[in-house]
Amino acid sequence: MRYIIYFIIAFCLWLLLTLSVNLDHVVIGVIVALLGTVVFGGYFTKKPMKFLQLHRLFWIIVYIPVFIWYMLRANIDVAYRVLHPQRPIKPGIVKIKTSLKSDIAKVFLANSITLTPGTMTCEIEDEYLYIHWIWVQTSAMDKASKIIASPFEKYLRRIFE
Repeated sequence: MRYIIYFIIAFCLWLLLTLSVNLDHVVIGVIVALLGTVVFGGYFTKKPMKFLQLHRLFWIIVYIPVFIWYMLRANIDVAYRVLHPQRPIKPGIVKIKTSLKSDIAKVFLANSITLTPGTMTCEIEDEYLYIHWIWVQTSAMDKASKIIASPFEKYLRRIFE
């Protein structure tokens, strides 16, 4: 049952990303989803049925535009820093604390941070993440956690925990 759910999720994601129902796209999607299920099916989560719950699907749909908004803001900020004649950057690595408990939620948080320009997750260690930040606003863990992680955590908690 677990592998069937993985396959369904992977294939639906394929259809969402390609936005095509042409026969060749569907066949390739089935092959890719099947290979992904066979290779990674046992590593994703212990309870895949959770991802078919309607309230979790709702929060995934809500999370996507929120993530896109933060990614757009970060792109504009990084473009400003690159195009500014004085290159206003203050890079550094900060340690933040996450309130997320499950490993998959932490990985999604780390990926969300990394996909947002100007930040990159270097390491996950228990409830701490080490983030390379292009403009270190604060080195205080609580404030850095609030700036970097909290916009994503409130949604990821509803999706994964």
